[in-house]
Amino acid sequence: MSPAQTKSEPPAGLLAELTHRCPLGCPYCSNPLELDARELELGTAAWQRVFSEAAALGVLQVHLSGGEPAARRDLEEIVGHCAKEGLYTNLITSGIGLTKERIAVLAQAGLDHVQLSIQDCEPHSADYIAGYNGAFARKKMVAAWVTQEGLPLTVNAVIHRANISRAGKLVELAVGLGARRVEIAHAQYYGWAIRNRAALMPSVAEAEAAIAEVEALKQKLSGTIVIDHVNPDYYARTPKACMGGWGKRILNVTPSGKALPCHAAETIPGLIFWNVADHSLADIWASSPAFNAFRGVEWMREPCRSCPRREIDFGGCRCQAFALTGDARQADPVCHLSPHHGRVQQIAAELSQAGAAKSAAAYIYRRVKQREPA
Repeated sequence: MSPAQTKSEPPAGLLAELTHRCPLGCPYCSNPLELDARELELGTAAWQRVFSEAAALGVLQVHLSGGEPAARRDLEEIVGHCAKEGLYTNLITSGIGLTKERIAVLAQAGLDHVQLSIQDCEPHSADYIAGYNGAFARKKMVAAWVTQEGLPLTVNAVIHRANISRAGKLVELAVGLGARRVEIAHAQYYGWAIRNRAALMPSVAEAEAAIAEVEALKQKLSGTIVIDHVNPDYYARTPKACMGGWGKRILNVTPSGKALPCHAAETIPGLIFWNVADHSLADIWASSPAFNAFRGVEWMREPCRSCPRREIDFGGCRCQAFALTGDARQADPVCHLSPHHGRVQQIAAELSQAGAAKSAAAYIYRRVKQREPA
């Protein structure tokens, strides 16, 4: 792809994937198919330099993610350095690998916020989805330790066929855990999740019921908890803005140092990703071919180019466009104006009809040493 550079404002956020190591095997894992091995991970000093450059660039928030960031023994040093640079730190974690003592040390180092993933509100189902026995009980303990330290807590829940009937109960669980915010996000199907799409995708009726329930809880629990609700793409008429606009608000750095415009960008062939070992963040943000490939609106084709929503949804998700059409420059097929929208409707209808016969036993779990599904 030949990028056309487009002037952009500085990014507000940096998603730092400290490691791809993770104890869970979630069938909807959003990490790339080809994981970075431990020996390729950036060292402490390299990450500290990246965070210093981020602060100088204008980044306000750093999201410390993975895999499981608690697998990094230097997590406390990383948090402390971010605090020194004036960066707001948000730890995105499964909870596995955190202890009460370690959370206290992280809080003392300057950690600002914790996002805890929970797979279901029923223990057996939660553990089965995560592929990790005892995960649910551990997560409840971690939530208690986080709130005891006075750290703000957000609960993240990915919604799919196995737990969609309990979307509302997941909100109630978050309230019970003392969370200030809960994200109810319907699974997105690219990368590893597309391998499990047939086992994950709920029916239209299930999705509509869950959407109505969560939206009602937004009103009922206003002032008690903030509910971020990410609706299911395959049952929508208009797409979501990809990362708030490709190369517009946030950048992502992988464990080995590749800088991505979104966490799934490596699913799109032909993009050239610069590495923080070779380029400064400022240079990457302004001049990287990958960041400029779909920045702004000049790259768009019809129907996006003349659409009044073009600077609202920016054509939707580039990774989803590629996954469903083979061409990342197409309008996101979720959009009813896309010439490929029928493909989304067809997939949704077929999987909805087959859903009753498809069980969770069909999950292909994500494991660190498993590069591709067996």
